[in-house]
Amino acid sequence: MSAASDNLKFPQEALVPAANTANKPQAVDSNYKVIRRNGSVTPFDQSKIEVALTKAFLEVEGGVVAASSRVHKEVKELAAQVGDSLFRRMPDGGVVHIEDVQDQVELALMRSGEQKVARSYVLYREERSRLRAEKEVKPTGKGKKAVANVINVVSLNGDTKPLDMKRLKKIINEAVSGLEGVSADVLMTDVTRNLFDGIKEKDVGSALVMSARVMIEKDPNYSQVAARLLMDTIRTEGLTLLNGRPTDATQAEMKGIYPEMLAKYIRKAVELELVDDELSRYDLVKLGNAIKPQRDQQFTYLGLQTLYDRYFIHTDGVRFELPQIFFMRVAMGLAINEVQREERAIEFYDLLSSFYFMSSTPTLFNSGTLRPQLSSCYLTTIPDHLSGIYDAIKDNALLSKYAGGLGNDWTPVRGLGSHIKGTNGKSQGVVPFLKVANDTAVAVNQGGKRKGAVCAYLETWHLDIEEFIELRKNTGDDRRRTHDMNSANWIPDLFMKRVAEEGEWTLFSPDDTPDLHDLFGSAFEARYVEYEAKAARGEIKLFKKLKALDLWRKMLGMLFETGHPWITFKDPCNIRYTNQHAGVVHSSNLCTEITLHTNEDEIAVCNLGSINLPAHTTKNGLDMKLLKKTVTTAMRMLDNVIDYNYYSVPQARRSNLQHRPVGLGLMGFHDALYKQDLVYASQGAVQFADTSMEAVSYFAINASNELAKERGAYPSFKGSLWDRGILPIDSLELLQKERGDYLQIDKSSTLDWDTLRKSVQADGMRNSNVMAIAPTATISNICGVSQSIEPTYQNLYVKSNLSGEFTVVNPYMVEELKSLDLWDDVMINDLKYFDGSLQQIDRIPANVREKYASAFEIDPRWLVEAGSRRQKWIDQGQSLNLYMAEPSGSKMDNLYKLAWVRGLKTTYYLRSMGATHMEKTSGDEPVASSRELPDNAAPKAAPSACSILDPECEACQ
Repeated sequence: MSAASDNLKFPQEALVPAANTANKPQAVDSNYKVIRRNGSVTPFDQSKIEVALTKAFLEVEGGVVAASSRVHKEVKELAAQVGDSLFRRMPDGGVVHIEDVQDQVELALMRSGEQKVARSYVLYREERSRLRAEKEVKPTGKGKKAVANVINVVSLNGDTKPLDMKRLKKIINEAVSGLEGVSADVLMTDVTRNLFDGIKEKDVGSALVMSARVMIEKDPNYSQVAARLLMDTIRTEGLTLLNGRPTDATQAEMKGIYPEMLAKYIRKAVELELVDDELSRYDLVKLGNAIKPQRDQQFTYLGLQTLYDRYFIHTDGVRFELPQIFFMRVAMGLAINEVQREERAIEFYDLLSSFYFMSSTPTLFNSGTLRPQLSSCYLTTIPDHLSGIYDAIKDNALLSKYAGGLGNDWTPVRGLGSHIKGTNGKSQGVVPFLKVANDTAVAVNQGGKRKGAVCAYLETWHLDIEEFIELRKNTGDDRRRTHDMNSANWIPDLFMKRVAEEGEWTLFSPDDTPDLHDLFGSAFEARYVEYEAKAARGEIKLFKKLKALDLWRKMLGMLFETGHPWITFKDPCNIRYTNQHAGVVHSSNLCTEITLHTNEDEIAVCNLGSINLPAHTTKNGLDMKLLKKTVTTAMRMLDNVIDYNYYSVPQARRSNLQHRPVGLGLMGFHDALYKQDLVYASQGAVQFADTSMEAVSYFAINASNELAKERGAYPSFKGSLWDRGILPIDSLELLQKERGDYLQIDKSSTLDWDTLRKSVQADGMRNSNVMAIAPTATISNICGVSQSIEPTYQNLYVKSNLSGEFTVVNPYMVEELKSLDLWDDVMINDLKYFDGSLQQIDRIPANVREKYASAFEIDPRWLVEAGSRRQKWIDQGQSLNLYMAEPSGSKMDNLYKLAWVRGLKTTYYLRSMGATHMEKTSGDEPVASSRELPDNAAPKAAPSACSILDPECEACQ
């Protein structure tokens, strides 16, 4: 199809109904309206979108192709997506402008991979815009007065009144204040375009936000503008309920209003039985005066909308918890058992509202409420008897109800065909019970706020491992499939050695080999070899022998095909476990970052929060003084969770109070690299991963040590690695002793660990574990930073979550392209076409393209190398996603062996790129960094796990 706009024949008004609607189709919905360019308002008609899309496909693909059933089905789906995107935030009806409809059509085409149609559509719209500009009505003649266009709004009680344009301008001016690259005049022009006479007063706020939202792709600062405009709606909603009468306020007026509103909010929330009445016994005047209203201005649109939709306390759907009151409510809950609780609540509030640190989602949901279930994840071991299995599934339901993620260790459950003594029958194995656990997770969601989530773990020697690997397949007996539950392989080192040496592997039923479950390292290896000998002598009847390499390949094949089971390593989790004297780590958690012991009597619990790393990073590196202050306060907050927490099952309470583990993590790692002008795929980034995690580790251990001096060491401290003077960095020697040549990891350090080690031995630790890097998917959105330790997904894309769809633009990239005078509408369109990738845009300098390489453009071994440097400092694990543009068996084999020899405890999702995306982005191979990885090859015993981009190496191809 010609790119010339004259040849683009998309109907200008095809996306709105004609004026005569006598024959309107059934798709029309009078509750939803569209403003046409002439100012008239007509009902939204989805069938018109289908017509426009069909004509678009005809122009690009021709009549025969576009008439196919595939295109017909796709048009229906795309039109439905457009309608959903436009009105998902307007359940009771609403109004959008024709331009907004067309924006969503364009986005839908791009997301579906129809780039040629989308690009032609963009050019068509630009040409029509130019023609309309040329035909604009000329100014009125001499002596003629222009007629003012008065817009009347309809209030909630049905009254009609003129729109307060003066206030509208004031709100817009506040929204753009202090931000570069945004314009109050442009925003005002766009807003008035979306307003019409008779509009509902509540829809004016939506029109304001919509106008700013569509400009985010032009400048990321419009995201903050949209958030500030949304704040006006949030203020009105909250203040109206708290005051019992219609109330609005500007941001400037909130300085005097917030202190009063905190007390009103607490009284109202207590009355509605939504928060604990203990909060009313705080000095609310003192806390109210400590609130910083200006911090309402720092949100991005995605962050504030997420808070509004999912976190703010509400009654009958009305949110009356304003952002700073929300942070204060969370802080008050966390300080509820403190002696000087007002002072501590203010300290905690300052940390949260500054975005220096953010507590995990369950803490934000439930702190200060009647059921303060603040813990993020629970780990359980399922026993091998029927009552125990169903008790464990019941525990899953109770724990999930209050927003806990679950990790279940299923290894003790006997395998398929094993003998059942009580009935003299044969077991159906672990899989049928996994199906029940899967359905329970679906049935009991997390407090009605997000889906229930569970991950099942099984050791690699279990007789049912081959069926377990296939749980997520879409073929086969559906009664032996778990389509909603995550799964993970719990792999002992001996298996990895057998794979490297191409040896044999034996599968057993755990009722025949009961002690293997609790053994690790050399003790496991010795006992496993004994059981193999018993099987060879016929002393164990039920077993299966196969090649270790064949099972490994099946694991990797299913990981590629279904995304599961994830690859996690049993031995480093146990050998380096600080509390190994108290029990054995049998699994990780839902997101593979928690490594705590479990048994029938103890359900491990972990309480999470994350440091905002870029907030502590300058162009010259870390602000160590600020980082220490943040970590110290954050650790106190996390420790407070343990005593304040609501426990729905006694095994969780018993375990948490005995060992007191917490998991301090970080987020915004890639943002911190941008601030230092570092490329993710570089030795500089690997080194920063090392030094930043060393600092967090040092300050976290120090803070727990100081808390132990104040509050006492955790009860099971005696006999722990801490007690023996073995810190996380020291435990590498334990792993090296067990692994030998199968471990290669950097062991360098820069801080004064000797002094800290002595202090820990002398005074103890308040917490058995102190660090874990969680995914931070939602809280990083709240803080407006990149997720966890992830590389940037794309530089320009549309993010979909439970709160809707949001345009996300890399602000660092935009700032740099602006400095090079390269940021314009053409660049925006090119980025859309290339799915946010800079690699195909030749006018961008090579060093800039390298710096802003996105997740699939970075060799995943760099992620492993950075993860390895972090892992040496972390006493638990990290949720490490791995990105591979074009996975293959040899590449995956190389990557996961590298993860093992680099000492990683766990890995998380393997994310691959769709074929359609690859066609658009690259002609032959995925674009990757041109740099070579550091030349520090893996041990000789595992030569396929090389870490260099070597053209001679088969594993690299």
